Amino acid sequence: MLCTRLTNARFVTMDPDRPVAHDLGIWRGRIVGLDEEVTSLPARRVVDLQGATVLPGFIDSHVHLAWTGLKSGTPSIASCTTVEEALTIVAGVAAQVPVDGWVHLAGYDQRALGRHLRAVELDKAGGGRKVFLMHDSGHGCVVSTAVLDLLPAGIEHEDGFLAEGAMGAARALRLPHSQQELADAIGRAARECLAEGVTAVAEAGIGGALFGHSPVELGAYQLAREQGALPLRVQLMVAADRLHEATTHPSDGIPRALDLGLRTGFGDAWLSVGALKIYTDGGMMARTAALSEPYEGLDHAGRLQEDPEVLAATVVDGHLAGWQLAVHAIGDRAADVALDALEHAQRLRPRTDARHRVEHAGLIRPDQLERFARLGVIAVVQPNFLRSFGDDYAAIMGAGRAPWLYRGRGFLDHGITLVGSSDRPVTDGSPLRAVQFMVERASGSGRTIGPDEGVTVDEALRAYTVAGAFACRWEDSLGSLTPGKWADLAVLADDPRSVEVSRIGDIEVVATYVAGQDTVEATA
Repeated sequence: MLCTRLTNARFVTMDPDRPVAHDLGIWRGRIVGLDEEVTSLPARRVVDLQGATVLPGFIDSHVHLAWTGLKSGTPSIASCTTVEEALTIVAGVAAQVPVDGWVHLAGYDQRALGRHLRAVELDKAGGGRKVFLMHDSGHGCVVSTAVLDLLPAGIEHEDGFLAEGAMGAARALRLPHSQQELADAIGRAARECLAEGVTAVAEAGIGGALFGHSPVELGAYQLAREQGALPLRVQLMVAADRLHEATTHPSDGIPRALDLGLRTGFGDAWLSVGALKIYTDGGMMARTAALSEPYEGLDHAGRLQEDPEVLAATVVDGHLAGWQLAVHAIGDRAADVALDALEHAQRLRPRTDARHRVEHAGLIRPDQLERFARLGVIAVVQPNFLRSFGDDYAAIMGAGRAPWLYRGRGFLDHGITLVGSSDRPVTDGSPLRAVQFMVERASGSGRTIGPDEGVTVDEALRAYTVAGAFACRWEDSLGSLTPGKWADLAVLADDPRSVEVSRIGDIEVVATYVAGQDTVEATA
């Protein structure tokens, strides 16, 4: 007997051996058969999906759950379009904070305000308090003088704006979030994902100086799961700065490791350790992504996080320790550093199925595509970046480089695994809106960016299902509606393959199933 039979639907399986079905059977959270394999079997429950389209649950291969949940509960200046508006909100929040406390606000983006806020302005608005405004990119912040005065000697800033490692130094001044606070935030973000049809995610960096929220952050995810607040599958990338030198047996060849040798693969179907996260550069929003040529209209080309030799050594050590690597590289110069290091690592110790990833791959030159392919590197992109910020990104790259932004077709034509993701909360997390962009390559204003990089609807859906599962080493259990895999499903009001492309992003997610359970019913 089946636990559940879902019927009267169009199941788009993403399995080439059986691309479409109308009935699907579930037993103990897994798919046991399709159509004639299950239609005659008794079932405890039969659910009529009333003609809906059902896809494998979307896999978001690069998210920040804790940050998303924390940001949703933090006062924000995101709606502000002038410096004066922003400072008024800062003053209002500061008035509710003790004089010796921290004033923390989200939603900071200098582009909306026309310029960066300055420390002296935050001093006045915050009444001398410690004021910290996190940049929406996650790669910078602006702080008041009270914070600057606490920083270690030698930390550089521009009138209170701190980028990359300097931002990390400012964040380190604050008490880490508690595990319970993080677990609550993770749960809020997880529910947001489920509403968009996302059933599995890769958390893109825990415990590090740049994006980490606590030195015991992994425990917060365990706590969320124990408390029933983790309703989807989560794979945790560990920040590379958590590695330390390890005295191991010489035959192991492991120079640096986490305690007890933990690495990619530890865990279970719900919560596991994924790739080692290594940052090579910053972000385009903050103008810190490392380019080979200067930004259009600016006199600099961004920056690397460290000396290239230091970055390469981290990549090599992670590879030798057996990790899958997720190397953050947005600019083309950063991509060169990442590819050079990955190639060197593979020469030292060849691993045929390492599945190393480049996260973002925001600006990839034509000559770099062949290197991605030759090295077998996976490209994990964020299409909604261009949907949300495409006008700005195209302007700062100029006409010659704009077509190289967040490629699609270029990767696929070179045989490179193309994976979709959101980087939430940096921008919109909806996979369907991302799929729409991948096909039409149009920003929110309607500007077309790199139209030759457009892909088909099926290819875009694959980036959020089959390819996402492959990138996270979940291909045996997720990514397609194949018997034996988990019954993780996104139930849609319409078929993305048959509606007008411009309507894909507005398709309603009717229900989201994880392990055969309707998550709305489960939380009701």
